Amino acid sequence: MVFSAGSAASAQENSGPIEGDVVGGISNPSSIAIPDFPTPADVGTPAGNTAEIGRQVAQVIEADLRNSGFFNPVARNLLRRVTMPQVTSPDYPAWSQVGAQHLVQGYVQNGGNGRLTIGCYLYDVFAQSSLDRAGYEVDYADWRRAAHRCADMVYARLTGEGAYFDSRVVYVAESGPKNNRTRRIAVMDTDGANHRFLTNGQSIVLTPRYAPDGQSIVYMSYLNDEPRVYFYDLASGRQRTLVDSQYMTFAPRYSPDSRYVVFSMAVNGNTDIYRVPVSGGRPERLTNTPGIDTGGSYSPDGSRIVFESDRSGSQQLYVMNADGSNQRRISFGGGSFATPEWSPRGNLIAYTQVGGGFRIGVMRPDGSGSRLLTNSWQDEAPSWAPNGRVIHFFRTPRGDGLPSLYSVDVTGRMERRLPTPVGASDPSWSPLND
Repeated sequence: MVFSAGSAASAQENSGPIEGDVVGGISNPSSIAIPDFPTPADVGTPAGNTAEIGRQVAQVIEADLRNSGFFNPVARNLLRRVTMPQVTSPDYPAWSQVGAQHLVQGYVQNGGNGRLTIGCYLYDVFAQSSLDRAGYEVDYADWRRAAHRCADMVYARLTGEGAYFDSRVVYVAESGPKNNRTRRIAVMDTDGANHRFLTNGQSIVLTPRYAPDGQSIVYMSYLNDEPRVYFYDLASGRQRTLVDSQYMTFAPRYSPDSRYVVFSMAVNGNTDIYRVPVSGGRPERLTNTPGIDTGGSYSPDGSRIVFESDRSGSQQLYVMNADGSNQRRISFGGGSFATPEWSPRGNLIAYTQVGGGFRIGVMRPDGSGSRLLTNSWQDEAPSWAPNGRVIHFFRTPRGDGLPSLYSVDVTGRMERRLPTPVGASDPSWSPLND
Protein backbone atom coordinates (compact mmCIF):
# COMPACT_ATOMS: atom_id res chain seq x y z
CA MET A 1 0.00 0.00 0.00
CA VAL A 2 1.40 3.38 -1.03
CA PHE A 3 0.85 6.00 1.67
CA SER A 4 1.22 9.76 1.66
CA ALA A 5 0.06 12.37 4.13
CA GLY A 6 0.35 16.05 4.89
CA SER A 7 -0.94 18.47 7.47
CA ALA A 8 -2.54 21.80 6.69
CA ALA A 9 -0.72 24.87 7.95
CA SER A 10 -3.51 25.55 10.42
CA ALA A 11 -3.36 22.08 11.97
CA GLN A 12 -1.21 23.07 14.91
CA GLU A 13 -3.14 26.28 15.57
CA ASN A 14 -6.62 24.85 16.00
CA SER A 15 -8.45 21.90 17.52
CA GLY A 16 -6.35 20.31 20.26
CA PRO A 17 -6.58 16.70 21.43
CA ILE A 18 -9.87 15.46 22.83
CA GLU A 19 -9.80 15.66 26.60
CA GLY A 20 -8.89 12.43 28.35
CA ASP A 21 -6.03 10.57 29.98
CA VAL A 22 -5.04 7.08 31.08
CA VAL A 23 -6.53 7.58 34.55
CA GLY A 24 -9.69 9.63 34.13
CA GLY A 25 -10.87 8.39 30.76
CA ILE A 26 -12.79 10.33 28.14
CA SER A 27 -14.55 13.44 29.40
CA ASN A 28 -16.35 14.47 26.22
CA PRO A 29 -16.50 12.25 23.10
CA SER A 30 -16.24 14.32 19.95
CA SER A 31 -19.19 14.53 17.60
CA ILE A 32 -17.82 13.62 14.19
CA ALA A 33 -19.48 13.37 10.77
CA ILE A 34 -18.26 10.73 8.29
CA PRO A 35 -20.36 10.91 5.11
CA ASP A 36 -20.01 8.43 2.25
CA PHE A 37 -16.89 8.99 0.15
CA PRO A 38 -17.89 10.06 -3.39
CA THR A 39 -16.20 8.89 -6.57
CA PRO A 40 -15.45 10.94 -9.72
CA ALA A 41 -16.75 8.03 -11.83
CA ASP A 42 -18.61 4.96 -10.58
CA VAL A 43 -16.45 2.18 -11.98
CA GLY A 44 -16.80 -1.54 -11.44
CA THR A 45 -13.86 -3.31 -9.79
CA PRO A 46 -13.28 -6.83 -8.40
CA ALA A 47 -14.07 -5.35 -4.96
CA GLY A 48 -17.33 -3.73 -6.14
CA ASN A 49 -18.30 -0.43 -7.70
CA THR A 50 -16.26 2.55 -6.51
CA ALA A 51 -19.43 4.26 -5.22
CA GLU A 52 -20.24 1.25 -3.05
CA ILE A 53 -16.65 1.07 -1.83
CA GLY A 54 -16.93 4.73 -0.86
CA ARG A 55 -19.96 3.93 1.31
CA GLN A 56 -18.18 1.00 2.92
CA VAL A 57 -14.99 2.98 3.58
CA ALA A 58 -17.01 5.58 5.48
CA GLN A 59 -18.74 2.84 7.50
CA VAL A 60 -15.43 1.20 8.48
CA ILE A 61 -14.00 4.55 9.59
CA GLU A 62 -17.17 5.27 11.57
CA ALA A 63 -17.03 1.88 13.34
CA ASP A 64 -13.33 2.28 14.19
CA LEU A 65 -13.79 5.73 15.69
CA ARG A 66 -16.97 4.82 17.59
CA ASN A 67 -15.34 1.70 19.08
CA SER A 68 -12.39 3.74 20.34
CA GLY A 69 -14.74 5.52 22.76
CA PHE A 70 -13.38 8.95 21.87
CA PHE A 71 -15.94 9.74 19.18
CA ASN A 72 -19.70 9.96 18.77
CA PRO A 73 -20.40 9.69 15.02
CA VAL A 74 -23.33 11.68 13.64
CA ALA A 75 -26.26 9.39 12.78
CA ARG A 76 -26.13 8.29 9.16
CA ASN A 77 -29.65 9.55 8.44
CA LEU A 78 -28.41 13.07 9.25
CA LEU A 79 -25.42 12.90 6.90
CA ARG A 80 -25.43 14.94 3.71
CA ARG A 81 -24.35 13.72 0.31
CA VAL A 82 -20.90 15.07 -0.53
CA THR A 83 -19.90 15.98 -4.08
CA MET A 84 -16.34 15.70 -5.35
CA PRO A 85 -15.72 19.51 -5.20
CA GLN A 86 -16.95 19.55 -1.59
CA VAL A 87 -14.36 16.95 -0.52
CA THR A 88 -11.73 19.70 -0.40
CA SER A 89 -14.15 22.57 0.18
CA PRO A 90 -16.60 21.53 2.94
CA ASP A 91 -19.98 23.12 3.56
CA TYR A 92 -19.12 24.03 7.15
CA PRO A 93 -22.48 25.68 8.07
CA ALA A 94 -24.38 22.58 6.97
CA TRP A 95 -22.21 20.29 9.09
CA SER A 96 -22.47 22.63 12.04
CA GLN A 97 -26.28 22.35 11.83
CA VAL A 98 -26.13 18.59 12.51
CA GLY A 99 -23.87 19.17 15.53
CA ALA A 100 -20.59 17.91 14.07
CA GLN A 101 -17.44 19.18 15.77
CA HIS A 102 -15.20 17.42 13.26
CA LEU A 103 -15.68 16.14 9.73
CA VAL A 104 -14.02 13.32 7.77
CA GLN A 105 -14.45 13.45 4.00
CA GLY A 106 -12.72 11.71 1.16
CA TYR A 107 -13.08 10.03 -2.21
CA VAL A 108 -12.53 6.69 -3.94
CA GLN A 109 -11.13 6.63 -7.47
CA ASN A 110 -10.29 3.74 -9.78
CA GLY A 111 -6.67 4.24 -10.77
CA GLY A 112 -6.89 2.36 -14.05
CA ASN A 113 -3.83 0.33 -13.04
CA GLY A 114 -5.58 -2.36 -11.06
CA ARG A 115 -5.53 -0.22 -7.92
CA LEU A 116 -7.68 2.25 -6.03
CA THR A 117 -6.78 5.71 -4.83
CA ILE A 118 -8.52 6.72 -1.60
CA GLY A 119 -8.23 10.24 -0.24
CA CYS A 120 -8.96 11.17 3.37
CA TYR A 121 -9.43 14.69 4.78
CA LEU A 122 -10.02 15.81 8.37
CA TYR A 123 -11.68 19.16 9.16
CA ASP A 124 -12.51 21.20 12.25
CA VAL A 125 -16.11 22.32 11.70
CA PHE A 126 -16.14 24.96 14.46
CA ALA A 127 -12.89 26.58 13.30
CA GLN A 128 -13.78 25.97 9.63
CA SER A 129 -10.26 24.75 8.93
CA SER A 130 -8.39 21.75 7.57
CA LEU A 131 -6.55 19.66 10.16
CA ASP A 132 -4.96 16.80 8.20
CA ARG A 133 -5.13 14.81 5.00
CA ALA A 134 -3.74 11.58 3.59
CA GLY A 135 -3.87 9.55 0.40
CA TYR A 136 -3.63 5.80 -0.12
CA GLU A 137 -3.05 3.77 -3.28
CA VAL A 138 -4.09 0.18 -2.64
CA ASP A 139 -4.88 -3.06 -4.41
CA TYR A 140 -8.61 -3.60 -4.82
CA ALA A 141 -8.67 -6.18 -2.03
CA ASP A 142 -7.01 -3.78 0.42
CA TRP A 143 -9.59 -0.99 0.51
CA ARG A 144 -10.40 -1.82 4.15
CA ARG A 145 -6.77 -1.17 5.06
CA ALA A 146 -7.04 2.30 3.57
CA ALA A 147 -10.17 2.89 5.67
CA HIS A 148 -8.37 1.76 8.83
CA ARG A 149 -5.41 4.00 7.98
CA CYS A 150 -7.76 6.94 7.52
CA ALA A 151 -9.36 6.21 10.91
CA ASP A 152 -5.88 5.94 12.45
CA MET A 153 -4.95 9.35 11.04
CA VAL A 154 -8.10 10.93 12.50
CA TYR A 155 -7.70 9.16 15.86
CA ALA A 156 -4.04 10.10 16.25
CA ARG A 157 -4.55 13.72 15.18
CA LEU A 158 -7.51 14.37 17.48
CA THR A 159 -6.52 12.34 20.56
CA GLY A 160 -2.74 12.56 20.62
CA GLU A 161 -2.68 8.75 20.99
CA GLY A 162 -0.88 6.32 18.68
CA ALA A 163 -2.60 4.51 15.84
CA TYR A 164 -3.91 0.94 16.16
CA PHE A 165 -6.82 0.24 13.79
CA ASP A 166 -4.69 -1.05 10.90
CA SER A 167 -3.52 -4.15 12.76
CA ARG A 168 -4.42 -7.80 13.19
CA VAL A 169 -5.19 -10.31 15.94
CA VAL A 170 -4.12 -13.94 16.15
CA TYR A 171 -6.05 -16.13 18.57
CA VAL A 172 -7.19 -19.67 19.40
CA ALA A 173 -10.52 -20.41 17.69
CA GLU A 174 -12.60 -22.82 19.79
CA SER A 175 -15.62 -24.89 18.76
CA GLY A 176 -17.46 -27.95 20.04
CA PRO A 177 -18.42 -29.17 23.52
CA LYS A 178 -16.18 -28.38 26.48
CA ASN A 179 -15.03 -31.97 26.90
CA ASN A 180 -14.16 -32.39 23.22
CA ARG A 181 -13.23 -28.96 21.97
CA THR A 182 -11.50 -28.24 18.66
CA ARG A 183 -8.85 -25.53 18.84
CA ARG A 184 -7.32 -23.87 15.78
CA ILE A 185 -5.03 -20.89 15.31
CA ALA A 186 -6.91 -18.09 13.51
CA VAL A 187 -6.03 -14.58 12.40
CA MET A 188 -8.22 -11.59 11.52
CA ASP A 189 -8.21 -7.81 11.22
CA THR A 190 -8.72 -6.05 14.54
CA ASP A 191 -12.37 -5.38 13.59
CA GLY A 192 -13.02 -9.05 12.77
CA ALA A 193 -12.76 -8.81 8.96
CA ASN A 194 -10.55 -10.97 6.71
CA HIS A 195 -10.76 -13.94 9.06
CA ARG A 196 -8.88 -17.15 8.26
CA PHE A 197 -7.71 -20.31 10.04
CA LEU A 198 -4.01 -21.19 10.09
CA THR A 199 -4.19 -24.68 11.59
CA ASN A 200 -6.62 -27.54 10.97
CA GLY A 201 -7.64 -28.43 14.53
CA GLN A 202 -6.12 -31.92 14.52
CA SER A 203 -4.09 -31.06 17.62
CA ILE A 204 -4.63 -28.75 20.58
CA VAL A 205 -2.99 -25.35 20.18
CA LEU A 206 -2.39 -22.63 22.77
CA THR A 207 -0.86 -19.17 23.24
CA PRO A 208 -0.16 -17.90 19.70
CA ARG A 209 2.05 -14.80 19.78
CA TYR A 210 2.70 -12.32 16.98
CA ALA A 211 6.27 -11.32 16.12
CA PRO A 212 6.92 -7.57 16.49
CA ASP A 213 7.84 -7.47 12.79
CA GLY A 214 4.46 -9.03 11.90
CA GLN A 215 6.04 -11.76 9.76
CA SER A 216 5.51 -14.83 11.92
CA ILE A 217 3.92 -16.27 15.04
CA VAL A 218 4.98 -18.79 17.67
CA TYR A 219 2.57 -21.02 19.52
CA MET A 220 2.32 -24.23 21.54
CA SER A 221 0.88 -27.40 20.00
CA TYR A 222 0.18 -30.90 21.32
CA LEU A 223 0.92 -32.43 17.91
CA ASN A 224 1.50 -36.20 18.32
CA ASP A 225 0.78 -35.71 22.04
CA GLU A 226 4.11 -33.92 22.42
CA PRO A 227 3.69 -30.37 23.79
CA ARG A 228 6.13 -28.21 21.86
CA VAL A 229 6.57 -24.60 20.74
CA TYR A 230 6.20 -24.11 16.99
CA PHE A 231 7.29 -21.32 14.65
CA TYR A 232 4.85 -20.38 11.85
CA ASP A 233 5.82 -18.20 8.87
CA LEU A 234 2.73 -16.20 7.88
CA ALA A 235 3.78 -15.57 4.27
CA SER A 236 4.57 -19.17 3.33
CA GLY A 237 2.53 -21.12 5.88
CA ARG A 238 5.60 -23.20 6.72
CA GLN A 239 6.05 -24.23 10.34
CA ARG A 240 8.61 -26.06 12.43
CA THR A 241 9.41 -26.83 16.02
CA LEU A 242 11.31 -23.99 17.66
CA VAL A 243 13.49 -26.21 19.86
CA ASP A 244 14.42 -29.84 19.33
CA SER A 245 13.99 -31.21 22.83
CA GLN A 246 12.58 -34.25 24.59
CA TYR A 247 11.08 -31.91 27.20
CA MET A 248 7.82 -29.97 27.21
CA THR A 249 8.19 -26.42 25.85
CA PHE A 250 5.48 -23.78 26.12
CA ALA A 251 4.56 -20.09 26.74
CA PRO A 252 6.60 -18.51 23.89
CA ARG A 253 7.01 -14.81 23.23
CA TYR A 254 9.27 -12.79 20.91
CA SER A 255 11.95 -10.26 21.76
CA PRO A 256 11.24 -6.70 20.48
CA ASP A 257 13.60 -7.18 17.52
CA SER A 258 11.89 -10.49 16.56
CA ARG A 259 15.28 -12.27 16.68
CA TYR A 260 14.74 -14.30 19.85
CA VAL A 261 11.95 -16.16 21.62
CA VAL A 262 11.67 -16.64 25.36
CA PHE A 263 9.78 -19.74 26.43
CA SER A 264 9.41 -22.17 29.32
CA MET A 265 10.78 -25.70 29.42
CA ALA A 266 9.92 -28.31 32.03
CA VAL A 267 13.00 -30.42 32.88
CA ASN A 268 12.94 -33.10 35.58
CA GLY A 269 10.05 -31.54 37.47
CA ASN A 270 11.30 -27.95 37.33
CA THR A 271 10.17 -25.28 34.87
CA ASP A 272 12.45 -22.41 33.90
CA ILE A 273 12.54 -19.65 31.29
CA TYR A 274 14.90 -20.00 28.34
CA ARG A 275 15.86 -17.91 25.35
CA VAL A 276 16.64 -19.17 21.84
CA PRO A 277 17.22 -17.50 18.45
CA VAL A 278 14.22 -17.70 16.11
CA SER A 279 16.48 -19.46 13.61
CA GLY A 280 17.11 -22.22 16.16
CA GLY A 281 20.05 -23.29 18.26
CA ARG A 282 20.83 -24.22 21.82
CA PRO A 283 18.51 -22.55 24.37
CA GLU A 284 20.01 -20.26 27.00
CA ARG A 285 18.61 -20.75 30.50
CA LEU A 286 17.56 -17.50 32.20
CA THR A 287 16.01 -18.68 35.49
CA ASN A 288 17.16 -21.40 37.87
CA THR A 289 14.81 -21.49 40.85
CA PRO A 290 12.77 -24.42 42.19
CA GLY A 291 9.17 -24.18 41.00
CA ILE A 292 7.47 -22.96 37.84
CA ASP A 293 8.79 -19.89 36.00
CA THR A 294 6.82 -19.01 32.88
CA GLY A 295 5.05 -16.30 30.87
CA GLY A 296 8.09 -14.18 29.97
CA SER A 297 7.46 -10.83 28.22
CA TYR A 298 10.14 -8.34 27.15
CA SER A 299 10.14 -4.63 27.88
CA PRO A 300 9.91 -2.66 24.61
CA ASP A 301 13.61 -1.76 24.74
CA GLY A 302 14.56 -5.42 25.22
CA SER A 303 16.49 -4.78 28.43
CA ARG A 304 14.15 -6.55 30.89
CA ILE A 305 11.68 -9.42 31.08
CA VAL A 306 8.58 -9.71 33.26
CA PHE A 307 7.48 -13.25 34.14
CA GLU A 308 5.38 -15.22 36.59
CA SER A 309 6.74 -17.63 39.20
CA ASP A 310 5.41 -19.65 42.13
CA ARG A 311 8.77 -19.60 43.96
CA SER A 312 7.17 -17.63 46.82
CA GLY A 313 4.37 -20.20 47.25
CA SER A 314 1.84 -18.63 44.87
CA GLN A 315 1.91 -17.24 41.33
CA GLN A 316 3.43 -13.75 41.42
CA LEU A 317 5.07 -11.39 38.95
CA TYR A 318 8.82 -10.86 38.77
CA VAL A 319 11.10 -8.69 36.64
CA MET A 320 14.66 -9.57 35.62
CA ASN A 321 17.30 -8.25 33.27
CA ALA A 322 17.25 -9.78 29.79
CA ASP A 323 20.22 -12.00 30.70
CA GLY A 324 18.39 -13.41 33.74
CA SER A 325 20.16 -11.32 36.36
CA ASN A 326 18.59 -9.16 39.10
CA GLN A 327 15.35 -11.12 39.53
CA ARG A 328 12.91 -9.33 41.86
CA ARG A 329 9.24 -9.67 42.74
CA ILE A 330 6.89 -6.80 41.81
CA SER A 331 3.37 -8.07 42.69
CA PHE A 332 2.21 -8.01 46.32
CA GLY A 333 -1.58 -7.61 46.16
CA GLY A 334 -4.20 -10.16 47.17
CA GLY A 335 -4.48 -13.39 45.21
CA SER A 336 -2.10 -14.55 42.53
CA PHE A 337 -0.85 -12.92 39.32
CA ALA A 338 -0.30 -14.47 35.89
CA THR A 339 0.11 -13.90 32.10
CA PRO A 340 2.02 -10.59 32.27
CA GLU A 341 2.63 -8.55 29.13
CA TRP A 342 4.71 -5.38 28.94
CA SER A 343 3.07 -2.39 27.25
CA PRO A 344 4.58 -1.13 23.96
CA ARG A 345 4.97 2.23 25.71
CA GLY A 346 6.99 0.63 28.50
CA ASN A 347 5.01 2.37 31.23
CA LEU A 348 2.67 -0.46 32.28
CA ILE A 349 2.49 -4.23 32.62
CA ALA A 350 -0.87 -5.92 32.04
CA TYR A 351 -1.68 -9.13 33.92
CA THR A 352 -4.38 -11.55 35.04
CA GLN A 353 -5.17 -11.37 38.76
CA VAL A 354 -6.69 -14.51 40.27
CA GLY A 355 -8.65 -14.43 43.52
CA GLY A 356 -12.42 -14.73 43.71
CA GLY A 357 -12.38 -14.73 39.90
CA PHE A 358 -10.07 -13.72 37.08
CA ARG A 359 -9.58 -10.01 36.33
CA ILE A 360 -7.44 -7.97 33.94
CA GLY A 361 -5.23 -5.40 35.64
CA VAL A 362 -2.24 -3.14 35.03
CA MET A 363 0.68 -1.98 37.16
CA ARG A 364 3.85 0.01 36.68
CA PRO A 365 7.05 -1.97 36.02
CA ASP A 366 8.13 -1.47 39.65
CA GLY A 367 4.85 -2.96 40.89
CA SER A 368 3.27 0.32 41.97
CA GLY A 369 -0.10 1.66 40.82
CA SER A 370 -1.74 -1.75 40.49
CA ARG A 371 -5.41 -1.49 39.47
CA LEU A 372 -8.04 -3.73 37.91
CA LEU A 373 -9.70 -2.89 34.58
CA THR A 374 -12.37 -5.60 34.39
CA ASN A 375 -14.80 -7.18 36.83
CA SER A 376 -16.23 -10.32 35.27
CA TRP A 377 -16.10 -13.96 36.34
CA GLN A 378 -13.13 -15.11 34.22
CA ASP A 379 -11.10 -12.62 32.20
CA GLU A 380 -7.51 -13.54 31.30
CA ALA A 381 -4.54 -13.35 28.92
CA PRO A 382 -4.15 -9.60 28.15
CA SER A 383 -2.49 -8.45 24.93
CA TRP A 384 -1.64 -4.81 24.19
CA ALA A 385 -2.62 -2.83 21.11
CA PRO A 386 0.28 -1.25 19.21
CA ASN A 387 -0.46 2.15 20.80
CA GLY A 388 -0.34 0.86 24.39
CA ARG A 389 -3.78 2.21 25.29
CA VAL A 390 -6.09 -0.73 24.52
CA ILE A 391 -5.89 -4.35 25.71
CA HIS A 392 -7.39 -7.50 24.23
CA PHE A 393 -8.26 -10.42 26.51
CA PHE A 394 -10.65 -13.36 26.56
CA ARG A 395 -13.67 -13.93 28.77
CA THR A 396 -15.05 -17.35 29.67
CA PRO A 397 -18.68 -17.60 30.83
CA ARG A 398 -19.81 -19.83 33.67
CA GLY A 399 -20.75 -23.34 32.65
CA ASP A 400 -19.90 -24.90 29.30
CA GLY A 401 -20.09 -21.79 27.10
CA LEU A 402 -17.42 -20.80 24.62
CA PRO A 403 -14.97 -18.00 25.48
CA SER A 404 -15.04 -14.66 23.61
CA LEU A 405 -12.55 -11.91 22.83
CA TYR A 406 -12.96 -8.50 24.45
CA SER A 407 -11.04 -5.25 24.55
CA VAL A 408 -10.74 -2.66 27.31
CA ASP A 409 -8.86 0.62 27.41
CA VAL A 410 -6.46 1.52 30.21
CA THR A 411 -9.14 3.56 31.98
CA GLY A 412 -11.29 0.44 32.34
CA ARG A 413 -14.28 2.40 31.02
CA MET A 414 -14.32 1.39 27.36
CA GLU A 415 -15.01 -2.35 27.12
CA ARG A 416 -16.44 -4.16 24.10
CA ARG A 417 -16.74 -7.63 22.62
CA LEU A 418 -14.83 -8.41 19.42
CA PRO A 419 -16.65 -10.33 16.68
CA THR A 420 -15.36 -13.84 15.91
CA PRO A 421 -17.14 -16.62 13.98
CA VAL A 422 -16.49 -19.19 16.75
CA GLY A 423 -15.36 -19.15 20.38
CA ALA A 424 -12.07 -17.36 20.97
CA SER A 425 -9.23 -17.34 23.51
CA ASP A 426 -5.52 -16.45 23.90
CA PRO A 427 -5.43 -13.28 21.72
CA SER A 428 -2.23 -11.61 20.57
CA TRP A 429 -2.24 -8.22 18.86
CA SER A 430 -0.01 -7.64 15.86
CA PRO A 431 2.07 -4.53 15.25
CA LEU A 432 0.69 -1.95 12.84
CA ASN A 433 0.60 -3.35 9.32
CA ASP A 434 3.33 -2.14 6.98
